[in-house]
Amino acid sequence: MSEPDADVQPADLRQRLTPEQFHVTQEKGTEPAFTGAYWDCHDEGTYRCVVCDAPLYSSTTKFESGTGWPSFTAPSGQDAVATDTDTSYGMVRTEVMCANCGAHLGHVFPDGPRPTGMRHCINSAALRLDREQDN
Repeated sequence: MSEPDADVQPADLRQRLTPEQFHVTQEKGTEPAFTGAYWDCHDEGTYRCVVCDAPLYSSTTKFESGTGWPSFTAPSGQDAVATDTDTSYGMVRTEVMCANCGAHLGHVFPDGPRPTGMRHCINSAALRLDREQDN
């Protein structure tokens, strides 16, 4: 697998990503609840950025939030994701982005389970699950 590429061009992305993946990651869109590939996925592995392939979340931190989107208590590493204040739609939320390429992933809320108390509510369209292989 190649190194993540932080210099991805939008024209290249339109060709490589599905329209939904492009809308979510580049236009800060949101897929409808209970429709994404990973909201009810229980496979083990690493969830990677669909744009640059950087590792974002481990299946060990995934939990059932009941929201219809994949939810995680924490990213896979301290530098895996970045956050910013999102004031769209008349709300104040914390946006989550891939720290490597800036792709929009979803939002984080302070209503998750222990140990962090956080709920990273992430669009399936922004993720690719790298399933762990049997040894």
